[in-house]
Amino acid sequence: MIRGRTHRDDMANCREVARVLQSYLDGNVDEITMRRVERHLEACRRCGLEAHVYEELKAALARRSARVDRFAIERLRGFARSLLETPPALSGPAS
Repeated sequence: MIRGRTHRDDMANCREVARVLQSYLDGNVDEITMRRVERHLEACRRCGLEAHVYEELKAALARRSARVDRFAIERLRGFARSLLETPPALSGPAS
């Protein structure tokens, strides 16, 4: 929740929005904060653009994680196990 204002329903400023933007985008803010942030994002081009970029990033990551090749993951796990099982070669001083 955004604090420090006497009128809880007015528009938030950039600093206040920056503090709660991620929570707002995740839907984890109360209704008053949500309305204040929404009004600010509509009025402030910079903060609106930042919110849009975060939303696009979040969507891109969600799309990307849905396409993970399970065989590639297994190969990586096998490689990691082989690294754990095979001790590194010790290199001595050059002769």
